[in-house]
Amino acid sequence: MLNRLPLADTLFRVLAAALARTGAGAPLAGFVLGALLGPMNGSVGASIATLSRTIYPRLRAQGVPEVEAEAQVCVASTLGVVVPPSLVLILLGDAMLRAHTEAVNITHQAVRIVNTQDVFRGALAPAAVLFALYLFVAGSSRRRATAARPAPVAAGLRPGEVATTAVTLALIIGLLACVTLGYLYAVEAAATGAVVLFTYGVATRAMTRAILAEILRDTMAISGALFALLLASTVFTLLVRAFGTDRQIAAALTGMDGGAHAALAVVLGALALCALVLDAFEMIFVVIPVVMPPLLTRVPDATWVSVLTLLILQASFTIPPFGYAVLMMRNSVRSSVATAPLARAILPYLVAQIAVLCAVLAWPGLLWHEAPGEDASAAPAASEEDGDALLRRQLERNDSAESASGQEK
Repeated sequence: MLNRLPLADTLFRVLAAALARTGAGAPLAGFVLGALLGPMNGSVGASIATLSRTIYPRLRAQGVPEVEAEAQVCVASTLGVVVPPSLVLILLGDAMLRAHTEAVNITHQAVRIVNTQDVFRGALAPAAVLFALYLFVAGSSRRRATAARPAPVAAGLRPGEVATTAVTLALIIGLLACVTLGYLYAVEAAATGAVVLFTYGVATRAMTRAILAEILRDTMAISGALFALLLASTVFTLLVRAFGTDRQIAAALTGMDGGAHAALAVVLGALALCALVLDAFEMIFVVIPVVMPPLLTRVPDATWVSVLTLLILQASFTIPPFGYAVLMMRNSVRSSVATAPLARAILPYLVAQIAVLCAVLAWPGLLWHEAPGEDASAAPAASEEDGDALLRRQLERNDSAESASGQEK
C-alpha cells in the first residue's frame, strides 16, 4: 500500500519543506522517511522498492546529483536492519533466543535467556547514534553543494497534506514505540497500521479496485517467497546437521585459540562475507542457527552479540559493488553511475557505520540491556573443556532426536 498510495510521497514533500531552512531539506527528509518506513517495510529489498519510488525522483527533482541520490537510497534502505521493531530484528531475536537456549543447555550457566525485546532495546542506542551521523553527513554534503548552486524551491503545500503528515508521523512513532517498549506485539501494530492505511486509501479514493488487486497479488507473492525461503533454509539446516557440519563448526569455534574475542571476530567476519551475497532473511534462517550456539557458549552476552550482528549485516549490505542494498538499488533505479563514484558517495556513510560498530565493540555498556549476570544459587558454569564435551553430546542428542523423529514419520 505504501508503494501504491500517495501517502509516502506526501510525507516526503512535507518533511522536505519543513527542513528546507537547513539547506538540505530533501536529503534529511529522505533519511527521516527511511527511518520511519524501514521498520514497517521489513526487509532491505522492500525498503529499496519504496524509497526508489518515493525518495529518488524527489531528490533528483531537487537538484541532487544522481550518484548522491543513489547513495542515499542505498543507505537509507538499510535503516530497517537496526531501527526497531523491524521484521529483521523480530526474526533475529527469535533466532538468538533459540541459539542462546541451546548454548545455556550446553554450558549450564545461570544466565537470563535473551528475547526479542532485549534485541529491540539493545539496538536503540546504536540506531539513534547511526541515524544522527547519517543526518550529519547528508546535511553537510548537501549544504556544500547548494552553496554553489541553490536547490529548486518546493511547491506550496496544502493544509490537508500537513495535517495528514502530522497524524501519520504521530501514529507511526507511537506504534513503533509501543512495540519497542513491549506494550504491543509487532503483529498488532502492523495490523493497526495496515487498517489505518487502507482506510486512508478508501477515504481519499486512491484505493481503487485495480490497485487493491495489485496489492493483494504482491502480498501473496512476498508471503509465499518468505515461506519458501523458510522451508528451503530448514532443509538446508537439516542437511548441514546430517553431514556433521554443525559439529565441525562448533568444535572449531570452541577449540579456537585466543579466547572469546577470537571466536567473536571469526563469526562476525563470516557474517560480513555472507551478507555480501545473502539478504538478512537468508542470514537469519540459514547462517545464524549454525554459528551462534557455539559462539554463545563462549560469549554469554547474547544481546551484545545480536546488536553486533545487526551492525555487521547493515555495513555489508552497503559495500559496493556486491553489497545487497547496492545491487538492489542499482537494479531498481536502473542506475548508469559507475561503481567508483558510487563507492565514493557511500564511503562517508560506511565510515559512520564502522565507527558505531567499533564503539559497540569497545564499550558494550552503551547498549540498553541487562547484563548477563549469574545467579549465585545456581550451579557453577562449566569449564571450557567440559563445555566442549557438553556441546558435542548435545549435538549428538539433537541428531539422534531428528533421526528418531524422521523414522516415526
